[in-house]
Amino acid sequence: METPRRMVPQAATPEAIAPYGTLIEPGEDGAAFGPADAVLELGRGTPRLYIMRLAQRPLTVRGITRHVRVTQCLAAMGGREWFVLLAPPDAPDDPAATPDWSRLAAFRISGRQALKLHRGTWHAGPYFAEAEAEFLNLELSDTNEADHHTVPLPEPVRLAP
Repeated sequence: METPRRMVPQAATPEAIAPYGTLIEPGEDGAAFGPADAVLELGRGTPRLYIMRLAQRPLTVRGITRHVRVTQCLAAMGGREWFVLLAPPDAPDDPAATPDWSRLAAFRISGRQALKLHRGTWHAGPYFAEAEAEFLNLELSDTNEADHHTVPLPEPVRLAP
């Protein structure tokens, strides 16, 4: 069995997340739209907002996924911290594109933050420490069936929070 590469998730900041998406942090109600807000691409299907219940998975990542038709937003319910492995969306319209493995990054997202992934961002997660967690998920109604492109990692990655 191959020994996984160990990655310690870094704390998510807007600057660190920028190549992959937008880190959404609490702001004052009524504030004008600006660069801290998520720009969504939902026009290639029927948007779907739901709360997904996930069981804890091992923190060893073997594959990474992207959605080329939609931006995706994720936020942990109940203020839980979570982890995600990302690679940038270098060629979201190229069906044969693969991740830039040199730009693979692991992040720790606080329970007061949400993540909007750019269309085509490669991602694995969410991962978390609890036995079960719930996440708010905004994508398209058929993302899991018609827009789910997964490739294996060249070597497993062990998230070490």
